Amino acid sequence: MRDYKKLQVWEKSHHLTLELYKELKNYPKEEIFGLTSQMKRSSSSIATNIAEGVGRNTNKDFARFLSIAYGSTNELEYQIILSIDLLFLEKSKGEDFLEKIQEIRKMLHGLILKINNPES
Repeated sequence: MRDYKKLQVWEKSHHLTLELYKELKNYPKEEIFGLTSQMKRSSSSIATNIAEGVGRNTNKDFARFLSIAYGSTNELEYQIILSIDLLFLEKSKGEDFLEKIQEIRKMLHGLILKINNPES
């Protein structure tokens, strides 16, 4: 039995979500059901899908959930860019988030490759 909490990519995703939730408290109140809500869902989706994938019985299923998590990194990346452009998020803070997302994306990609090609 695997433990998702021992995966570094899950830990980084979880911390990104916690950090983002704190930052979203500063967004305009009229965005609470718009961009803020979308960003909460896409950020938490990364760690959630990693956790769910670990609980699946096959590596194929695990890789599929990692791919969904990967897609959520792309979604969150765009929402961060939009937040910077709308001046909801300071550029330096946004760039910090973008760097963390890129790191998580690379880790997910590597893990997907490892699962799909266990001999390499």
